[in-house]
Amino acid sequence: MRILSAVAVTLLLTAPAYAQVPNVNLIPELATKTPEEKEQDAIREKAYRESLKKIPDAKTSSDPWGTVRGTETPKAGAAKPKTKTGSSAQ
Repeated sequence: MRILSAVAVTLLLTAPAYAQVPNVNLIPELATKTPEEKEQDAIREKAYRESLKKIPDAKTSSDPWGTVRGTETPKAGAAKPKTKTGSSAQ
């Protein structure tokens, strides 16, 4: 009876794990394409390449803060020199 219950518990624990394993065929059957299928693929590929050429280039900036920021870059020499605080230099 113990063996039967151990087998039942093992079966119940392994069934969900077995269901997660994908069905992978390691040796797929080689499917060759007919000349008509190859021709259709070539037509589809040509149409795809032509459709890519019709997409316009993005010429505007996608920077949402572009109008808020100034176009000038700050100069390194324009910064004020820092003075020491806490000392009485008079």
